[in-house]
Amino acid sequence: MTCRTPSLALVLVLVATTTLGAQTPDGAALFEERCAQCHTPPGVDRAPTLEALRGRGPDAIVNALTDGLMQVEGADLTGPERLAVAVFIAGTDRGDTTDTTLGACESAPALGDPLAAPSWTGWGAGPRNLRFQPAEHARLTAGQVPGLTLRWAVGFADTTSMWAQPTVAGGHLFIGGQDGTVSAFDAATGCRHWAYEASAGVRTAISLGARSDDRGHALFFGDVDANVYAIDAATGDELWTREVETHPGARITGAPVLHDGRLYVTVSSLEEALASNPGYPCCTFRGSVVALDAATGDEIWKRYVIPETPGPDGTTADGDQRFGPAGAAIWSAPTVDAGRGVLYVATGNAYTQPAAETSDSIMAIELTTGAIRWWNQLTPGDAFIICRGNNPNCPEDAGPDHDFGASPALVTMSNGRDLLVVGQKSGMTYGLDPKSDGGVVWRYRAGPGSALGGIEWGFAVDDEKAYFANSGLITPEPGGLSAVRLRTGELVWYAEPPPPLCAGEGRSGGFGCNAALAAAITAIPGVIFSGSNDGGLRAHSADTGAVIWTFDTNREFETVNGVPASGGSMNASGPVVVDGMVYVSVGYQFIGSRPGNVLLAFGLN
Repeated sequence: MTCRTPSLALVLVLVATTTLGAQTPDGAALFEERCAQCHTPPGVDRAPTLEALRGRGPDAIVNALTDGLMQVEGADLTGPERLAVAVFIAGTDRGDTTDTTLGACESAPALGDPLAAPSWTGWGAGPRNLRFQPAEHARLTAGQVPGLTLRWAVGFADTTSMWAQPTVAGGHLFIGGQDGTVSAFDAATGCRHWAYEASAGVRTAISLGARSDDRGHALFFGDVDANVYAIDAATGDELWTREVETHPGARITGAPVLHDGRLYVTVSSLEEALASNPGYPCCTFRGSVVALDAATGDEIWKRYVIPETPGPDGTTADGDQRFGPAGAAIWSAPTVDAGRGVLYVATGNAYTQPAAETSDSIMAIELTTGAIRWWNQLTPGDAFIICRGNNPNCPEDAGPDHDFGASPALVTMSNGRDLLVVGQKSGMTYGLDPKSDGGVVWRYRAGPGSALGGIEWGFAVDDEKAYFANSGLITPEPGGLSAVRLRTGELVWYAEPPPPLCAGEGRSGGFGCNAALAAAITAIPGVIFSGSNDGGLRAHSADTGAVIWTFDTNREFETVNGVPASGGSMNASGPVVVDGMVYVSVGYQFIGSRPGNVLLAFGLN
């Protein structure tokens, strides 16, 4: 799933050539020799420009070349050469990193029981991933929404993409950062209570739950090096860490889900980007689900969604060994069905041919054993990697890259029946019957679909309707919001894409100024909140689709912590509504989207 590359520094696609032998490395010359082909015009479709990369610090780029996404391309560079390239790209020397003492709270009140009050934890405000906040937690009505105003803003240093979605509980807001910093802020004022440094960037939402030793509560999250963490919610002290996958392309993008003392973690990957290097031995990654003991981090079971272990699978035209089957990354959080004893996951495209039959699928996996109970493949034959030139890794019959990035939603409809709602990058959405092995109940097309189109990250569901935001990020006609009746899949209303805010008078929209809705959306009774690629945060009437409130984030913000911050595109994470406040992460530097580094909080006067 190529749109799953939120850190632009981490998608640095270097051209493999001989290492420059200068005694004092010349970063500009190294960039010209190794990087310019992809990162200067005309460049490569999904690689960021040099200008776009300059929002990241040199440490982040060095990490990417050393043990991150670009470790294969950076393997023949010396340490000084990696640093020289990173300093040139970033336009600054080392030292411009996050200062977690800025904006510190004057006092640290006891956290207490954070789940006893209104809260939003994890990806979908509950293990069913509905992305619907009920009235008792939202404490915000449709009539009040037009009165929302900006209450505070926090800036994030060394950041071009606000990957993560906030978790709010007990008057605290918890969020991970592109630089690996996990912070606890005061939800009312934005001052910082504490910070924890993970070993790599954190883009998952954070799940919160009571500790089994009755010593408060823990936060659970993953990083882009496939490590899982548990830290104390009140102090940020580390409880345990666990690496759940050793593949060099592996990462965790979906929020871990806590259920009955176990933490369920899904594993995704950017091997399809690594395979864009013709010298990379493609491909060996398989998506997986891992069950961990929430108290200790010990592995209980691990299930690869492609059962067959990758092995030699012929040779390329150049005589290099091929491997397979591979792919089926899981980008989103799992969905728990406690009554049926399963969790549901949505898988990504295959990387090799023939495409594994569990790629682009909805799967049911048993909670206790990890056994696969059933799957429904909704797009067969989708073998895809990022291809350029005569890359022998490219599938001969490349698929459309129409995998799943959004978590399935398990909803109990007003008639008492359960329905599993899913949305795909193909633009198709489905109602599936969890009682009949995921059989299709209805289909609705929300958009034409593309590699960055259709349903990208998330939709919202109440007990009567499902709400689907269409991305179409790089298509001629992006955007559009649909409301669909749950029982039948019939369209209730459709909201046309608005004129992009980023194209207003006196503004430079840069690349990617359009109304695509790639970000996850969020529902409360009577209202749908949707962040757009154009920098607009909008509230729609759930009854008609009409826009009832808009906030333009395309500007610089005065921040609580004094870090310079600006808005931009909203992509991936969605708005969070808790106790009369709306919180949103703004900025997503990727092809078709614009950078930003601010967390915004809105409330009523």
